[in-house]
Formats: sequence, C-alpha cells, structure tokens
Amino acid sequence: MKLRTVFLLLILGAIAAFSALNWNAFIAPTTLSLGLAEVEAPLGVIMLGVVGFLGTFFLVFIVYVQASALFDSRRHAQELQLNRELADKAEASRFTELRGFLERELQKLAGRGAAGSAATDAALLDRLDRLERALLQAVEQSGNGLAACIGELEDRLERKDELAARRQPGAY
Repeated sequence: MKLRTVFLLLILGAIAAFSALNWNAFIAPTTLSLGLAEVEAPLGVIMLGVVGFLGTFFLVFIVYVQASALFDSRRHAQELQLNRELADKAEASRFTELRGFLERELQKLAGRGAAGSAATDAALLDRLDRLERALLQAVEQSGNGLAACIGELEDRLERKDELAARRQPGAY
C-alpha cells in the first residue's frame, strides 16, 4: 500500500477509537447556535456526521477523477489504434503501388528486350566476328614480325660465325 493510504487509514482508525472511547460525551446534548436560532443536539454526533460526509464526498470525488482518467486513457488508446491501422493501410497501399510500378517497368523492359532482341543479337554477333578477325590478323602480324626478328638474329649470328671462322682458318 502507498504511504498516504496507510496514513489515511490510521487517521480514520484513530477517529473511530476516539469516538468509541468517548461515545457518552459524543451523544450528550448540547446547546448549539445556528446563527438565527439555538438548537439542543449532540455535538459529537454532528461532528462525526460532518467527518463522514466529507470522507464520502472525497471518496466519490476520487472515484470520479479515476474513472474520468480511465475513460480518457481508453479513448486515447482507441484513437491510437485507429491511427495505427490507418498508417498500416497507407503503408500497405504504398507497397501495392510500388509493386504495380515495378511490374509495369519490368513489362516495359521485357517488351523492349523482345522487340529488339533479334536485331541486337545479330548486331552483337557481327561485331564479335569483326573483332575476332581483327584479333586473328593482329596475332598473325605479330607472329610474322617475330619470325622476321628471329630470322634476322639468326642471320647475324651466322655472319658472325662466318667472320670468326675466316679469321681463324683452322678452327673448324
């Protein structure tokens, strides 16, 4: 329990004990002035009635405040749930729109690919054939150039060997 609840129960218990111990004094008639008139009544019972009335009044007030807070909380929770559902629906509709857009774009791309695929494939194959011929020609030219260089080097080596052999007549 909360501290204030315990404190309130202790005060009510003290009032009840005090009233029980002094009950004879509480019910003793006394002359009371109401401003315009005087009345004979037990002052203790009247004061206990006032305390009971105030206690009941504050209890009803507390229940009213708690109930209104509970109703407000429920109303806010319902509004929050409705807003969450609206946001979910909006998000779902955006996903649906995105899916439709992507499908349309993919169909456009597929249509472009199907319409121009034969012409594109033929152009691609023609280009590949030209590149292959150019590559073969370049390899053949490189091979011819290399063979010419090797032949030239062999000729130089043979000439050097002949010159060396002429200078040394009995070496061979």
